[in-house]
Amino acid sequence: MHASTVRTLLVRGMLAGLIAGLFAFAVSYVVGEPPVNSAIAVEEAKAAQEAPAAHGAHAGHGGGTAAAEAAEEEEGVSRTVQSTFGLATGVLVYGVALGGIASLAFSFALGRIGRFSPRATAALTAAGAFTTVYLVPFLKYPATPPAVGNPDTIGKRTTLFFLMILLSVLLGIGAVIAGRRLAPRLGNWNATLAAGAGFVVVTAVAFAVLPDNEDAVAAGFPAGVLWDFRLASLAIQVVLWAVFGIAFGLLAQKALAPRTAAGDTEVQLGAPAAG
Repeated sequence: MHASTVRTLLVRGMLAGLIAGLFAFAVSYVVGEPPVNSAIAVEEAKAAQEAPAAHGAHAGHGGGTAAAEAAEEEEGVSRTVQSTFGLATGVLVYGVALGGIASLAFSFALGRIGRFSPRATAALTAAGAFTTVYLVPFLKYPATPPAVGNPDTIGKRTTLFFLMILLSVLLGIGAVIAGRRLAPRLGNWNATLAAGAGFVVVTAVAFAVLPDNEDAVAAGFPAGVLWDFRLASLAIQVVLWAVFGIAFGLLAQKALAPRTAAGDTEVQLGAPAAG
């Protein structure tokens, strides 16, 4: 594939990621913000209950210290801005970045994973990216609302999550390579089943070996709020990757149509004349 074609697909992938980000932002605002607000309300209620004890402990030092600590805890950005402009900026940048990366993966996969059209390859790329980048890590380390887990272990939990992403992506690439090598002997269908089964087995072993996030959720946190937040997180990612697969498939099909048509013309011109 020529560099100019890859560059065109990269731009269109980022555009598709932007479109997908708009849909994901809508879902985030409508479905994701209510459980986040509920989680913040739980944290504030807990802090209010603990405040009298903290106030008594600092009473001997004067009221100025308590006032200073309260001022330090004030948010620099209001919750309204966080849930609108801040959320939109984060989701859109996330969509554009993932769209660009996924378009490069599409450029590599096109023609190497089977005789699929650009739209079908885009759909498979989106499905594979959703599975390896989000779904598998989510099953091991599910999302949690803000201010819920132990802040002292956030670095460890973040490291484990990104390690799971890296491992899942590598296992996914390995499954695709294994499937391609097994296809000549087992056939495409059986090779796909064998590679998929191997991916599941190795992933299950990784789940058993890697440590759990035992302090990711504070004791006593409402299970309903946690469940709603995790379902919302999953829905956002499903919408993001589904819209990206559809939008990028259409854009890639249009970008590659002239090249496909030119290739068909060359084949026809080079074909021997009928007797």
